[in-house]
Amino acid sequence: MIISAIISLGSIGAIGAIILYLVSVKFHVDEDPHIVSVTEVLPGANCGGCGFPGCNAFAVACVNAVSLDDLVCPAGGAETMNLVAAILGKEVSIKESKIAVVRCNGICEARPRTRFYDGARKCAIMGLFYRGETGCPYGCFGFGDCAEACLFDAIRINPKTQLVEVIEDRCTSCGACVKACPKKMIELRKRGPKSRRIYVACVNMDKDAIARKACANACTGCGNCLYECNFGAISITNKLAYINDAKCRLCRKCAPVCPTGSILELNFPPRKAMVQTDNA
Repeated sequence: MIISAIISLGSIGAIGAIILYLVSVKFHVDEDPHIVSVTEVLPGANCGGCGFPGCNAFAVACVNAVSLDDLVCPAGGAETMNLVAAILGKEVSIKESKIAVVRCNGICEARPRTRFYDGARKCAIMGLFYRGETGCPYGCFGFGDCAEACLFDAIRINPKTQLVEVIEDRCTSCGACVKACPKKMIELRKRGPKSRRIYVACVNMDKDAIARKACANACTGCGNCLYECNFGAISITNKLAYINDAKCRLCRKCAPVCPTGSILELNFPPRKAMVQTDNA
């Protein structure tokens, strides 16, 4: 009886193996060796910043593409794309590097806590049921969903301000943090020459008095920066100023005229102090 069962199971297994073999032969697809070569030079982070579900899918897209102009690996940058181009014998245009910026300057002193949240410490969960622990419904929750989403440890919570901040030399502009933020206050912007950038660190679209009551550093849409800019880089929509990094010339004229300090200048040399002379 036992021997019969063993023979029966063995026969079924053998038949199944033969069927699987025949199916694999019939539906076998030869993979382009270039796909393997391209995949090997990619970072392997599978971060999705390229717009594809993983590095292998990006490699397939590169091999099948007529041009690499619309394809970019943010994690690997220009060096990786040059390697891909060399493997495939294609030209690649080097795109300007980007970096994540946090468009919130609601530090504790400017945005005091008005209520306490006693739920799950997740931005996504809090955003579904609660407007936040301060008077600003647009600002950073500070729970770090973006930091958890980042595969490169490029985001951390500042213990003093309780705001998320980007570690510049680690950011690959993959966009994972942008997708993870329920407030949509993280943006990918041009890294800029010498990593210098100017942007409005606020997404509050409330009216002047309401925005200022919620946060002393809120943009009120006063228009001072708009009138100061000579390059058409600034626009105001829904009481909120925005600086277009494609048009901005980093002249720095907008920041000093902002009454709330909501325009941030990163990595610039200190401004020269105004020297007053006494002619009396």
